[in-house]
Amino acid sequence: MILAFVLLIVGFVLLVKGADVFVDGSSSIAKFLKIPSIIIGLTIVAFGTSAPEAAVSIIAGINGSNDIAVGNVIGSNMFNLLVVIGISALIKPVTVKDQIIKREFPFMLLVTGALVLMSYDVFFRNSAENIISSSDAFILLLFLAVFLYSVISSALRSRKESLSSASEDDEKPRYGMGLSILFTIGGLAGIVIGGQFVVDSAEKIALGFGMSETLVGLTIVALGTSLPELVTSIVAARKGESDIAMGNVVGSNVFNILFVLAASAAISPMGINAQCLGDLLILMAASVIAYLFCAVGKQVNRIEGLIMVLIYGGYMAYAIIR
Repeated sequence: MILAFVLLIVGFVLLVKGADVFVDGSSSIAKFLKIPSIIIGLTIVAFGTSAPEAAVSIIAGINGSNDIAVGNVIGSNMFNLLVVIGISALIKPVTVKDQIIKREFPFMLLVTGALVLMSYDVFFRNSAENIISSSDAFILLLFLAVFLYSVISSALRSRKESLSSASEDDEKPRYGMGLSILFTIGGLAGIVIGGQFVVDSAEKIALGFGMSETLVGLTIVALGTSLPELVTSIVAARKGESDIAMGNVVGSNVFNILFVLAASAAISPMGINAQCLGDLLILMAASVIAYLFCAVGKQVNRIEGLIMVLIYGGYMAYAIIR
């Protein structure tokens, strides 16, 4: 058990540091290729900080630990919406652009709702059990392709304006191309190895304490794999870069559902237990609340941020007591 806790901590360190190095390296490569910063924020940064969730859930899917894979995605998305945005707003009110309110956030609500519908097979399809099948995974991956096409097309339309308004310092890569590639590969390696450590040790801890895999996925694993989003968004909020903070959260949540969960289900169809069904409905409700806070006044203020953090605290208490 002691070794399991040690490996869990080591795994989280590798996940967080690996994601940090991966984002730095890939962002530097993006600047070399003259990719606009909006693409970096909504894709590379968002997807890079979601790499720990991807590593943990995909490895859990390979190992047959579906409850950890599902719980990790649900817990991470809840954490991103309520804690990452909430704490960012507590540090400095988060301004939300029209594009996020009118396009990206509604799309996130759409895919979350689609996931809820796919998970209720017993009710909607008269099936014997609730499963996210390989066909469901294919549909989710198609949603991801649509999202990427929309974001990249929108960014490329404003490419000339973005490049012309950027200073030389803004466009200068942080590292040389060789070092950037090395960081990207090394970061991915750290994420994969750390993900394996987290899944293996979390399972042992769950068995040792009599905890369910669902609870471990919702709490320990979800919190640990969401640290990159939290750190990235807090830093962005302190620097007044609210676009990066919001883009990171929305992009990460979309990626978690449309790639992380879809890839896990493609590897091994995922059974959805009764607790996860309830958590999915809570996630949908949290998504709507977060959207309303963002849409009203186009800003999440400190009071709203505090409310979001308190809602998450209540949800965690409920999950643990349950």
